[in-house]
Amino acid sequence: MFCPYCRHSDSRVLDSRVSDDGLSIRRRRQCPICERRFTTLEQMQLMVTKRAGVQEPFNRDKVVAGVRKACKDRPVSEADLTRLGQQVEEALRASGQCDVPSEAVGAAILAPLRRLDAVAYLRFASVYQHYQTLDDFAAEIDRLTQDPPGHDDGPGLADGSGATVASVR
Repeated sequence: MFCPYCRHSDSRVLDSRVSDDGLSIRRRRQCPICERRFTTLEQMQLMVTKRAGVQEPFNRDKVVAGVRKACKDRPVSEADLTRLGQQVEEALRASGQCDVPSEAVGAAILAPLRRLDAVAYLRFASVYQHYQTLDDFAAEIDRLTQDPPGHDDGPGLADGSGATVASVR
């Protein structure tokens, strides 16, 4: 860890504390050269493995951007999208895996999106679940009308808390 003041390559940890959510560690450090103090925040790097095998860091903004397309012309606010992105990230981190397949990211999006807006859910699910025929759409619409959002959380986040990750179809 480089000192942000003098760029010395070492520092001494004075204090470490786990954050309230338990997902990061705050460390208070001191540089042995300039003796100035600074704080670092350490968090597990969540990696996403794409179908082609390429890995990249998880990016909540990419989740929100993908869902934003499904929510086009729907009564969904930016705050709703931000909250959904946070729920998806929390669900993936709660799984305890530091490397998740991209399919798991898509699965983790489905339940909170279903609760947020059924039409946006259907748009997103049609791409994610690879609907091939009108019967696929009709079957999903039947599931939505028989089991309205909020009644059954479906796959993904069990209670919106981010406690579980959906199984991949």
